[in-house]
Amino acid sequence: MAHALSPSSTPVDRAGSGGNQPSLDGEAVWEAKVNLAACFRMAARYGFEEGICNHFSAVVPGYDDLFIVNPYGYAFRELTASKLLVCDFHGNVVSGEGQPEATAFHIHARLHKNLPRAKVAFHTHMPYATALAMTEGDPLIFAGQTSLKFYGRTAVDANYNGLALDEREGDRIAAAVGDADIVFMKHHGVLVLAPTIAEAWDDLYYLERACEAQCIALSTGRKVLPVAPAVAESAARQMREGDPESARLHLISVRRQLDAEEPAYRS
Repeated sequence: MAHALSPSSTPVDRAGSGGNQPSLDGEAVWEAKVNLAACFRMAARYGFEEGICNHFSAVVPGYDDLFIVNPYGYAFRELTASKLLVCDFHGNVVSGEGQPEATAFHIHARLHKNLPRAKVAFHTHMPYATALAMTEGDPLIFAGQTSLKFYGRTAVDANYNGLALDEREGDRIAAAVGDADIVFMKHHGVLVLAPTIAEAWDDLYYLERACEAQCIALSTGRKVLPVAPAVAESAARQMREGDPESARLHLISVRRQLDAEEPAYRS
């Protein structure tokens, strides 16, 4: 299902990008890679990945035209900080060995280029969210407290058009996002967009939990009752006020667990 990206013929030229940016080998970039590697490893533990086909990316700290992404051919559970690639928007690998998967590049490069607010983009085919993306109507019923974290933050990309193997599909997906942070991609999977790696992880985790609870509720055959809109809006606002700090602590917790049980992620 995955496709290798053909290396770009566009020359790599970093000279015109400004002289005050951090080194790609510096501490800030390494920390971002370690955080991203932790997310890959924990996503694998929870079964959020699908083979070697899903991808997470983050704009390189201090840059607006480079992003970190996983290389083609690795399962999430194999990834380490040093295996992650830095790419530009032309398909060049600026740092690291290997190439990104083709759809990873064409989706993530266009998301980061067209949506500067999307510093981080996580794309998965995680089962419960993907199952709801395959159903008629709006995927989420705002009936459980966890789902209210996403009230007013979702969009549906209803125009599935096959694999994203060129810029046109990446641009189409980016245009479908609008102001949303969570995009249910019909017949495909989900996208989580966030300003930080921690917030992307937090949203990814709780999105799948909300979708899992909804699938279980629907399986009972009884009517699922949504929360009254005014209450849902109020609860969502309460949750969002504490989200950045909660997300930061959530990612720290993830790293503590991995440090104790599989510390190779940070190598």
